[in-house]
Amino acid sequence: MLKTYLNLAFLVTVLQATIRMATPLIWATMGGIFSEKAGVLSIGMEGILLVGAFGGFMGAFYTGSLFMGVIVAMLAGGLTASIYGYMTVKLGGSQAVIGTALVLFAAGITGFFYRAIFGVSSNLTNVAMFPNLKLPVLSHIPYLGPILFEQNILVYLGFLVVFATWIILYRTAWGLEIRSIGEHPEAADTVGLNVNLYRTICVLLSGLLGGIGGAYLSLANANTFVEMMSADKGFMAFAIIILGKYNPLGALLGSLLFGFADALQLRLQATGVNIPYQFLLMLPYVLTLIVMAGAGRTVEPAALAKPYKKS
Repeated sequence: MLKTYLNLAFLVTVLQATIRMATPLIWATMGGIFSEKAGVLSIGMEGILLVGAFGGFMGAFYTGSLFMGVIVAMLAGGLTASIYGYMTVKLGGSQAVIGTALVLFAAGITGFFYRAIFGVSSNLTNVAMFPNLKLPVLSHIPYLGPILFEQNILVYLGFLVVFATWIILYRTAWGLEIRSIGEHPEAADTVGLNVNLYRTICVLLSGLLGGIGGAYLSLANANTFVEMMSADKGFMAFAIIILGKYNPLGALLGSLLFGFADALQLRLQATGVNIPYQFLLMLPYVLTLIVMAGAGRTVEPAALAKPYKKS
């Protein structure tokens, strides 16, 4: 009986951590889906997450407000995305090259300003964190309550954004227009849609949502900023979008899958299991590759990564 209880307690803690680990990926994938559905790669999401994490930390540090930190993170992510959008949508540059350069730029500028402001020290500067909110009644459900209903506000909002994204893309005229631009921009242009304006808006939206994902890293998952704390989550989000077949609900499942693998390897390390920690660190990526290999062929938007110039 005691062993069973311990196993259930371990499972609950892993699943609870799964939700937390998946949340920044959820925000990033939802933003990336808007961009990619319109035909623009979200390969720069790693940089947006990193800038959002730094902006959220700085906003909270100087204002003393976590919500102002999130606003600053959104603005930082939106500004970063606007640079990417201008160079890819307006100028027609290579999305893969510019997105990669944006990630390197974000890594450099956030590290530079953090060191310039706070110096180089082993003592990290801290801010407050978003507290967990126990939802009345629901949080008392055995096992399920602690997993789903004892999380912070950004977790709850992240799940709402998933369903809002699905409704916008598949149940509104605006969503239909976005998808048509990603599939056949020439046809969309002939019926009066401003292709590059739609694409710019979707890229900016990806920056705003990705910025919140970054704020989660520094204000909810941690209470500080650490250089490169995005830890390849932006690139993973890029892969999850493909894994989820460019569908918000599929991306949600992919985010939870990666979150589970990440939470599991952290808990296994904490228990002192006799496995080299390098193999445990590989677990999320190996599991994702296995799932992607077995997921079958994914049909991407036909005009993805193809700049559009009105003839």
